[in-house]
Amino acid sequence: MTDIHPTAVIEDGAKLGANVKIGPYSVVGSQVKLGDGVCLQSHVVVGGRTRIGAETEMFPFASIGLAPQDLKFAGEDSELIVGARVRIREHVTMNPGTSGGGLVTQVGDDCLFMVGSHVAHDCIVGNNVILANNATLAGHVHVGDFAIIGGLAAIHQFVRIGAHAMVGGMSGVENDLIPYGSAMGERARLRGLNLVGLQRRDFSRDEVHNLRTAYRLLFAQEGTMQERVDDVVELYSEDEGVMEIVNFVREQTSRAILQPKSANGG
Repeated sequence: MTDIHPTAVIEDGAKLGANVKIGPYSVVGSQVKLGDGVCLQSHVVVGGRTRIGAETEMFPFASIGLAPQDLKFAGEDSELIVGARVRIREHVTMNPGTSGGGLVTQVGDDCLFMVGSHVAHDCIVGNNVILANNATLAGHVHVGDFAIIGGLAAIHQFVRIGAHAMVGGMSGVENDLIPYGSAMGERARLRGLNLVGLQRRDFSRDEVHNLRTAYRLLFAQEGTMQERVDDVVELYSEDEGVMEIVNFVREQTSRAILQPKSANGG
């Protein structure tokens, strides 16, 4: 049964699913759609063209779907889509897209956004992603499934964070982090593979061995990156995880691939 506190404001046009709970002093805008079982604890604001998936829970003072922090934004009809079973803690902010990024910001299922974390305009966030306290994504960032962004970390605009990657706390990430990679530092560098994450997600010893060998080949000192990628493909073309890294590296973007400190003499 839907439970709406008498102090909550539900604007005309808002669409609420079954068994929605909206706590004291929350505000739901006219273009918002809340899926079944969504819970807004109290003092939550959800505005704009925003869709919230089933059983997502928002905690006090979250601000979701309001206009992006982009001076180029001119009121275009953009949207924010949040998946199912997402936990959005206190003071989290998420903004819709802009005309410069496809008009949509999207967050997958089963994510956790800890206190004060931020998802800017035109970001695409996968499933099972964790942003720790005060971690921030600038505009147009892509984050793969199961990635973890540590507390106070900042991801530069247009950067890609690969699936199963880990960004250490207080890191500034200016370039793309490969899937399964681990990065940290004031200006983050690649520090190896996210071996703890792989272990927690029950990757087999053979899978981890192949990823480690492929990593060493990709970031060796000899040859060009293209030559090293070709060597990895020749050895591991049938390995799904390794090829995920290869395809990530091959994709052309505006950002370079994050390198280890020793790579290319850096």
